[in-house]
Amino acid sequence: MAHRLTEIRWHGRGGQGAKTAATMVAEVALEEGKYSQGFPEYGPERMGAPIRGYTRISDGPIRFHCAITAPDVVVILDPTLIGAEDMADGLKPNGAIIVNTHETPAAIRRKLGIQHGKVYTVDATTIAIEEIGRPIPNTPMIGALIRVSGFMQLDTVFHDIEKKFLKKLGASVVQGNIKAVKRAYEEVKSE
Repeated sequence: MAHRLTEIRWHGRGGQGAKTAATMVAEVALEEGKYSQGFPEYGPERMGAPIRGYTRISDGPIRFHCAITAPDVVVILDPTLIGAEDMADGLKPNGAIIVNTHETPAAIRRKLGIQHGKVYTVDATTIAIEEIGRPIPNTPMIGALIRVSGFMQLDTVFHDIEKKFLKKLGASVVQGNIKAVKRAYEEVKSE
């Protein structure tokens, strides 16, 4: 029996939380009883350098551990990466691209130069600044991802945020991240 497998490729820059988001989504999937992997791929390890993260989620065991070349979803945390490399490379025909930007999905589709898939946008950096107080777009982008994909529950994400951040960063950071996830979930735009 073939298992349903969802593959997500994250594009960002060092310090934007792509690695954290990739692993956090994998951990949330585990909490929901699924199999998952979440891991980064680094170039030069420095703030601002391009980074990729990968997340796999499946109903059954995942028997490989390699970069994702044919993603179901591409999440772009930094829109300045568009044009630097082909962000849609390998995107499945019915796949989705979610971009952190104030621009419209149609404008981003033109910049990406793609005909297939669905394009979504959300201004995750503004949401992060307003709700968390820092321009780190990863948790808002998780909210957008949940809305677009529908493969996880918001409550499980909220529980994971609380578990990860409460002792280390405090209740106000937890609440800010939860609000950021909710806002992005509600504010993500599609074509």
